[in-house]
Amino acid sequence: MYFAGFLLVLGPLITVHELGHYLVGRWFGVKAETFSIGFGKELFGWNDSHGTRWRLAALPLGGYVQFRGDMNPASIPNPEAPVTEGSFQSAALWKRALIVAAGPVTNLLVAIAIFAAFFTIFGNPVIEGVEDSRTVGQFGEESVARDAGIQIEDKIIAIDGSEVADFDAIRTYVVLRPSTAMTFTVDRDGERIDFPITTARVEQTDRFGNVSVEGRIGVGPLDGRYVFEEVGAFEAIPLAAKRCWDITSMMITGIKQILTGERSIKELGGPIKIAKFSGEQMSLGFIAFVNFAALISLNLAFINFLPIPALDGGHLAFYAAEAIRRKPAGPEATEWAYRTGIVFVLVFMVVVTWNDIASLLPFGS
Repeated sequence: MYFAGFLLVLGPLITVHELGHYLVGRWFGVKAETFSIGFGKELFGWNDSHGTRWRLAALPLGGYVQFRGDMNPASIPNPEAPVTEGSFQSAALWKRALIVAAGPVTNLLVAIAIFAAFFTIFGNPVIEGVEDSRTVGQFGEESVARDAGIQIEDKIIAIDGSEVADFDAIRTYVVLRPSTAMTFTVDRDGERIDFPITTARVEQTDRFGNVSVEGRIGVGPLDGRYVFEEVGAFEAIPLAAKRCWDITSMMITGIKQILTGERSIKELGGPIKIAKFSGEQMSLGFIAFVNFAALISLNLAFINFLPIPALDGGHLAFYAAEAIRRKPAGPEATEWAYRTGIVFVLVFMVVVTWNDIASLLPFGS
């Protein structure tokens, strides 16, 4: 299940990512020399009528499109290759930027399409039966909010000075921040009162034994329950886009917390953990598996947009600098930047793979 789930998730998502690069490149007249799914030794392949080598390689951890004029699969420009018609470097700057951006944009569109389909089929979950879901209607068995002095029918209107729109916004903000001191502002009979609260740290274990850490304050909305509100196909698209934005915001928050030491780097996962989760979600059924695929597609888009040389975001950063300077960076500086980026990516892969192995072994806990 792990192996099958891994291939069924990453295989199609990597393929559509690389097809984004390839199709936009073809549209702008740039010749693709190689289209590869996977790295390393070629398992099988063929040449099409345009001279592109389509190949499936042994290491299924990514893919690449190598355009004419690229020095290697990382799309580092070859300073010794002549800039000829159909080469990547001969294309206008804006065309090169669009070709590079097309890969992660395609992954983003896949995630939006999946979420939009779910909204259309199942509806949009909303809290029914309350005028304002921010109103506290119940406390958990253990509630740091109750202990701090918050009462039933208080309305939580802000956290750390930032207004909150509804109960979902409160929950999302708190869940990401366990053991964190916050200031909750409530409206009590027209009076604004601030309550300093440190969120509880709660460990959640799913049916597969995966442990996640969440923040809790122990409150629920007044008489509210979730129902699925019907939405049309066109209404579902902005809902899906907002869903993707919310998940991306959570990713950014998680990365910040790892960089500042609020979360452990052990929470990062790599290919082994993706395979594990893929198999687990596949065992739960088609809907759970497709939802997981949407999350991974969104992760691929996010990671590839990071401004790290050798990733799509790194290329886009160079093009932005070229647009500002009105000339490209020197070949030596470009090569060293991309080599540094490749080393960073490889070190990151080693760290997350070690995390994966350690978490699966008996001493991992």
